[in-house]
Amino acid sequence: MHSRQTMRTTKGKDLRAQIDQLRQMTVPELRRWHLETFGEEAKSCHRQFLFWQIARRLQSASTPPLSEEARQFALALARDSALDRRMSDNIRRRRIGLPIDLTVTTTLRSGHDSRLPLPGSLLARDYKGQTIVVKVLHSGFEYDGRVFGSLSAVAQEVTGAKWNGFAFFGLANDRSIVRKEKSR
Repeated sequence: MHSRQTMRTTKGKDLRAQIDQLRQMTVPELRRWHLETFGEEAKSCHRQFLFWQIARRLQSASTPPLSEEARQFALALARDSALDRRMSDNIRRRRIGLPIDLTVTTTLRSGHDSRLPLPGSLLARDYKGQTIVVKVLHSGFEYDGRVFGSLSAVAQEVTGAKWNGFAFFGLANDRSIVRKEKSR
């Protein structure tokens, strides 16, 4: 017969030996062991599940508890988690009669300018019978074998005049952006 006291004092090699012994037991033996050790009937008749449940409980009982400082730190981390914020929001929603939010949304933050296509894309524009092709890089733009820091610099190289690069390549949504020509 196994007692709860035996379960609490199981350590190291004793724990490993007990788990090896459990591995050899049949379902009725595991159920009996569960009742004698934990003082309650096992809810399952699945051998592998019973084995894992008992082994997990034994291991948990043999592990020293967290220090109060570690426990408080873990609680502080959990309080600041996205799940905790979502649960708080759902509690608030339920109190005022709104349905709870069953979706999870997130935003991927990127240093990428949303007005530009992704790096590796090509921008093309016809200018005075010439097709201007610019490759978008992670940091800059490639035109005619050279790297430029901005689309405006590319536009100025092509035209000899100051341009807003987004307007020159047709990427500007704002019609108020106009060409500023360099006076000659």
